[in-house]
Amino acid sequence: MPKKKYHQARYSKPQSTAPASLSISGGGAAAGGGSSSLRGSRRNSQHQHGRGVNELLADLRRTGQSGGGQRSVEIPPTLPPVLRNILQLPELPALRPRRPDRRRTFAGPPAPRSWLSGADRAAELRKLQQYGRPGDRDHRPLPGMYRPAEGSLIDVVLRRVAFDWEFQSEYCRHYLYDLPKHLREALVTYLGVWNPDGVSIEDMNAILLPPPPEEEDDEYENGRLSPSSANEYFTHLDLTGSLGRSLKLKELGRFLFPSRLQQSTNVDTRESWDAPEDISATMLRLLLPNLTHLSLGIRPECAQAVSWRQLLGFVAHCPTLTHLSLAFWPEPSLTPNAKIASFVTSQGRTVPYSGTGPYSHSLDNDWSEAIVVLRRLSKTLYGLEYLDLTGCGDWYSTLWSTVGHETIDWVGDWGKISTLLLYPGYRLGEDAGPAEKAKYWETAQNAERVERHIASKRAGRGRFITVETAKRSEFE
Repeated sequence: MPKKKYHQARYSKPQSTAPASLSISGGGAAAGGGSSSLRGSRRNSQHQHGRGVNELLADLRRTGQSGGGQRSVEIPPTLPPVLRNILQLPELPALRPRRPDRRRTFAGPPAPRSWLSGADRAAELRKLQQYGRPGDRDHRPLPGMYRPAEGSLIDVVLRRVAFDWEFQSEYCRHYLYDLPKHLREALVTYLGVWNPDGVSIEDMNAILLPPPPEEEDDEYENGRLSPSSANEYFTHLDLTGSLGRSLKLKELGRFLFPSRLQQSTNVDTRESWDAPEDISATMLRLLLPNLTHLSLGIRPECAQAVSWRQLLGFVAHCPTLTHLSLAFWPEPSLTPNAKIASFVTSQGRTVPYSGTGPYSHSLDNDWSEAIVVLRRLSKTLYGLEYLDLTGCGDWYSTLWSTVGHETIDWVGDWGKISTLLLYPGYRLGEDAGPAEKAKYWETAQNAERVERHIASKRAGRGRFITVETAKRSEFE
């Protein structure tokens, strides 16, 4: 049989210790230690680039096993806690974590100290306490109006703009009109509720009218955009809390309907009766041509600052309203300040100057003047579908009363009204007394009586009526 051939391995693992030929005796090492180290350093420098990986690893192992290059790590002995207490040995220090505690941080620089301090919040609370919180009285937005969620970013920004309106109206005056339509409508609402001064004509001018253009255009009139083109899609105007404070109804009418008032005061200067009439001059140029939702709600303390006479003149310019809010308005009267005034006729009779005397409602149950005022209002706003009379519980009796042949026409003039809000206007507190609770629920019962009266009058000939008021189930 042929002999087996044994092939010697071409590569082998280098030895971990230095060969015996490289070892130096004690005497020779002492005598020639300096020269041997010098020769070894020269040899290492000469063959450093030519050595392989295995040789380098072998050198590292030899270095680690030598006493000079080895690092001694002192590990303290561990003992059971019982023996440690008996021997009264000190406790060992806690071991350091392998990895540092990495906490998740937000990108960007830290927030300024003014943001983290409570100074701004304290200022807001002082303003709210001075001018009243909106939650203390019912403020229901008009149907279909944009209302940001409470606590959202838009809600916080609009509230801050309303608080700092004196600065924002000057700093951002060239950008207010460029806001989207729903944000401009919401900004007017926030100014009336959160701004201490409410909405003024100057504020509405900055929000509703654009700045003058740089180039002339056919759509611009006298350097400004035509009002009809500027606010064509502006349909909601919520002025709750501003009327009677920083805004008057007469100046609001002059601002919204400038062309109509100017047309009524101008004199016809045509030379001849057959001269062609300038149609463009007589055409109405309304600031809000498509306004359908209007809120003229006031604060209870401003009831003496509004006038029903001015309201009748104002709504005559906007008969296309479908949604109207008259929250907290006083009882309808053309002469509210002359209840106790009277005059003597030529026959010597004493006649009260006002149609409503001091005892007309309490003793005589006479609501004739209030019915007449509301009938005039209904004949003008015959397209109303939504009416908010929150906080007007003192004169809810007018809505079902009949004096002679005078009564409110819920079938013809106001036959389109399908939603009627008759809330008391406030909420009962836990410490409310019996008299306050009785008045509160009396207002709710009167609202239910109004609903039954309207339903009986229509009897299927008009739209279905829904009267919203306070429910006992909400408080039980």
